[in-house]
Amino acid sequence: MDYNSDFKYDLKLGQLGEGWIGKMLSDETIEVKFDFACYRTGNFYIEYESRGKPSGIATTKARYWMLIASTEKGCELKQSLRQLEDDDILFSILMPTENLKNLCRTKYFRKNVSGGDSNTSTGILIKSNQLLCQHKTKSGE
Repeated sequence: MDYNSDFKYDLKLGQLGEGWIGKMLSDETIEVKFDFACYRTGNFYIEYESRGKPSGIATTKARYWMLIASTEKGCELKQSLRQLEDDDILFSILMPTENLKNLCRTKYFRKNVSGGDSNTSTGILIKSNQLLCQHKTKSGE
């Protein structure tokens, strides 16, 4: 895409994005998952089975998933359920569920990982940079 310094052009692009977000928030389902270890491991845990039955990404009906990486301070949320603050969030990623499923099948770091409450779930670990950098360059990097 060529550089364009025209404010009206940038405004139109911004409005396209705002329209997409508005439609998604009003017409679509979004599953939201916190990861409280990502800040130190660099991995997201994506559950696909719990207590021997499909769950999580394997059974979701949501069209989109939002993955939220907490900061170390944000880990307090898991225990206290206090008000969410800006400095509790390291970053978040919003993507279509089908894209996340494809990444989980092809770009996982480890699979068949125990986790969840009392380690009764099974999932995959995916590096956060795999979620952020979903494209391939021409050289295949």
